[in-house]
Amino acid sequence: MTRRGRIALWTGGALAVLVLAAAGAGAWVYTGLDGNINSADLDNKLGGGRPVNLSPGSKNILVVGSDSRDGKNAKYGRDLDTMHSDTLMVMHLSADREWATVVSLPRDSWVSLPACDRGDGTTSDPRHAKINSSFAIGGTSGEVAGAAACTIKTVEQSTGLRIDHFMSVDFQGFKGMVNALDGIEVCPETAIRDEKAHLDMEAGCQTVKDEQALGYVRTRYSVGDGSDLGRIGRQQEFMEALAAKAKQKLTSPTALYGFLDSATKSLTTDEKLAGIKPLTGLANEIKSIPSDRLTFLTVPNYGREADDPSDKANVVWQYPQAADLFTSLAKDQEVDKEKLTADSKGPVYAATVRVQVLNGSGMPGQAAKVAETLRSAGYTVTGTGNAPASAEKSAVTYPQGLEKQAGVLASRLPGVTAKQEASAVAGTVTLVVGTDFTAIR
Repeated sequence: MTRRGRIALWTGGALAVLVLAAAGAGAWVYTGLDGNINSADLDNKLGGGRPVNLSPGSKNILVVGSDSRDGKNAKYGRDLDTMHSDTLMVMHLSADREWATVVSLPRDSWVSLPACDRGDGTTSDPRHAKINSSFAIGGTSGEVAGAAACTIKTVEQSTGLRIDHFMSVDFQGFKGMVNALDGIEVCPETAIRDEKAHLDMEAGCQTVKDEQALGYVRTRYSVGDGSDLGRIGRQQEFMEALAAKAKQKLTSPTALYGFLDSATKSLTTDEKLAGIKPLTGLANEIKSIPSDRLTFLTVPNYGREADDPSDKANVVWQYPQAADLFTSLAKDQEVDKEKLTADSKGPVYAATVRVQVLNGSGMPGQAAKVAETLRSAGYTVTGTGNAPASAEKSAVTYPQGLEKQAGVLASRLPGVTAKQEASAVAGTVTLVVGTDFTAIR
């Protein structure tokens, strides 16, 4: 129950309690709360060119913890942007509902953002930036639908996964859920002083609620190594404690309703998922999965400082491990967490991959364009030029000894496999851009 609760509670707080509701909370809960849930119409905002669903029957659900700066949340930041995604994860449910994998995507992940409709009549330019900025860009007008659409487009482009559903919950809903349980006990080993998170705590076990609970899961720079990865770990521990207390305390209709009311009022989903009935159905699917086959992962990554010494704030995804992870999920293949962890040791940094880019597409300027994208992603581009002949398919070649470096690059090009060639330039991986080239993951 604890691991199920950890999945469900962090996916907007609604699913865990909806499991309880499905177990017999009664029709009064459905009637009173169904109208709380907001829906976002995404169908006309995602455009074409989306990933193909390779495993019909499976589901990929994008979950966002939103720290919108609107209304009561304004005190949590002075940013010009009003909407941010504080937590981002993808939950994959297998087609046979025998297993599930939840992948956390650090908010500081440095990725390629697609062009997005800002909702104010303008369109953003493609760029490299933090993954959570996609929520702010799409939500420029303050609408969750636009924020969700840009985030979905970014995640689909970065992972190759087709996103089937979307869920978002904001700060205020989180506080209400904690308060409905009369707070959660936490045990920080050291005192925490964090002005940004509005948190001032002494060391030792204590019960937190309201603003203090919110500050505890948001604090970052004042605890541990100050990374978003550390915060993800604290959030998971907090949600595990929350799930355990929910199981213990939510035995009366009043307590259950208070928890559900807070969760659903701050919940926004895509139109197909909006409503107590579809959410309860999803909760029951999660409930049926064996507890030993619920896997929690963070996408393999390393500090971007390894590629850009001036950037000490962001992380980049580690390839080919990240690509292998998302390819497995796209094909509905269960991920071996231990193997992924072992394979992720000793990363090959993008900066150590020296690449020459040759244009075989017949499109003028394509090599320069791709080279700039690679530089933005941290790769060392040694030069550009035209390929000896036109090429329908993009290709990566390498000399002896650069198999790992070539594999890192090839894994970011869907459908491309690196090939060793005796005539390859020493110390350099060569990318021939063919007419099939679309984008780099």
